[in-house]
Amino acid sequence: MVMKENKSNALKQLRIVFLALIVINLISNFFFKRFDLTQDKRYTLSATTLNIIGEIDSPLYIEVYLEGNFPSEFKRLQNETKQLLEEFSAYNSNIIFNFKNPIEKEETRVEKMKEFYTKGMQPLSITVEDKGKQSQEVVFPWAQATYADKSAKIALLKNLMGASTEQKVISSVQHLEFGFAEAINKISKEKQKKIAVIKGNGELQDAFIADFVKSTRESYYIGTFTLDSVSKQPTQTLQALKKYDLAVIAKPTEAFTEAEKQVVDQFIMNGGKTLWLLDAVNADMDSLYNESGAILAMPRELNLTDMLFKYGIRMQPLLIKDEYATPIKLASGNEGSETQMQEYAWKFSPFIYPTSTNPIVKNMEGIKFEFASPIEILKNDIKKTVLLSSSEYSKTVGTPSPISLEMVTEETTPEEYEGKGLLPVAVLMEGKFNSMYKNRVLPFKDNTFQASGKDNKMIVISDGDVIKNQLDKGVPLELGFDKWTNQLYGNKDFLMNCVNYLLDDNGLINIRSKDVDLPLLNKEEVYKNYSLAQLITVGLPIVILAIFGFLFTYLRKRKYSK
Repeated sequence: MVMKENKSNALKQLRIVFLALIVINLISNFFFKRFDLTQDKRYTLSATTLNIIGEIDSPLYIEVYLEGNFPSEFKRLQNETKQLLEEFSAYNSNIIFNFKNPIEKEETRVEKMKEFYTKGMQPLSITVEDKGKQSQEVVFPWAQATYADKSAKIALLKNLMGASTEQKVISSVQHLEFGFAEAINKISKEKQKKIAVIKGNGELQDAFIADFVKSTRESYYIGTFTLDSVSKQPTQTLQALKKYDLAVIAKPTEAFTEAEKQVVDQFIMNGGKTLWLLDAVNADMDSLYNESGAILAMPRELNLTDMLFKYGIRMQPLLIKDEYATPIKLASGNEGSETQMQEYAWKFSPFIYPTSTNPIVKNMEGIKFEFASPIEILKNDIKKTVLLSSSEYSKTVGTPSPISLEMVTEETTPEEYEGKGLLPVAVLMEGKFNSMYKNRVLPFKDNTFQASGKDNKMIVISDGDVIKNQLDKGVPLELGFDKWTNQLYGNKDFLMNCVNYLLDDNGLINIRSKDVDLPLLNKEEVYKNYSLAQLITVGLPIVILAIFGFLFTYLRKRKYSK
């Protein structure tokens, strides 16, 4: 009798649980909620991201090539990417993603790798050590988003030179949301903003800014705007420039006239953003490679000092010499009939790692400068943020000054740099700028002249070569890539972030400020306590399960044996 009653109660409880599950499932069809229980809220999407993915009204396909047999570090990157895309898909079912191994089939392996190289998605060949054993794997840390007839590639792994694989993965995870959100925004929205590349004062030739223009064109309209017509038609030139949203001034070598300055000044007063890349000193690597291997570095007069002074900075006609420098290759002798090349640290080419928390540069890889000058910050009502600075072990060299390739052999001591480093080389300025022609006679008559502007932004970089890509047999290479040392620097990402920040109305760039806390695995401790770790992770669960099974069986027999 007792057995029947217990059985009846058990069936009742089972029916109640079954009905409850049905009710919960029905309710879940009308209400949706995901809970992010991580301490850093890494899976909580920003409002900007939600707005971007919320506007996708037809299938958007994301292919992630991070699949295959690879080390644990990349497994973590794979899992974090998958978790993020699941969040995207949960908020908008039109976002469809899948993971695939592009070189899974051995017969098409070489062909696929060539295809990826052509698309600019280079694979990584990495060596991983595990308990004394080394293995080599090919990894494709890339994804591609496709929407209608547009597509965009997403780099999943950040290139941090000198960093361990674990550190690269952590930095990369922090940028995942921004990378995917930026790509989706790029392919799902029509171009609106217009960028003018200023010409007419000896700026860089088109071939040397080709990769910057190519990358920028994916999201914005961009074209050349010459100031040559200012001398004859200044008013018309100004009106034409006002139609643009951003002016890029890339390494001018000839002085600006007062009329040209007025055109740029009034462009700024009317809300136009500006990205300045200026050389305060006449010195570059191309002129240094001559028979003598030496040049005389001279101040470069661009007639912009008073203008920038009014805005709140001063470009000092000095050169920065930095112990933390990028390498150059020089001939060191002959071996047989072949010239031997050796790498030397070139102290006039600072290798700058950002330390600012500004979203433009936060957690960014190192950036290569060449013959940079310090920027002096002046006091006025404009907010100034130093984006990039030279290292602690840097100092200035006055001009005129002889510069020789033989300087690579110079020996220095830390005392030479004490209290002289941390020199600003890139500054963001935000606020209401005053015209440099306020209360002054105008170079040309302008009925629309504004003495003060509206809220605006500009970025000043004290090196024009930051935007310059190298050429290989006349073909532009990727911006930031040094063909002599095969190093890829963060110049391209830095400049694209500058452009996005200046033109970003929806706050997309701010996603880069997100902090993700991923603790690193101490492999040495794991190896040291490997047997204990195995016992805890494998043996202990089995013991607990056995004890539970024994107790359950014992109690059940005791209950129903009465």
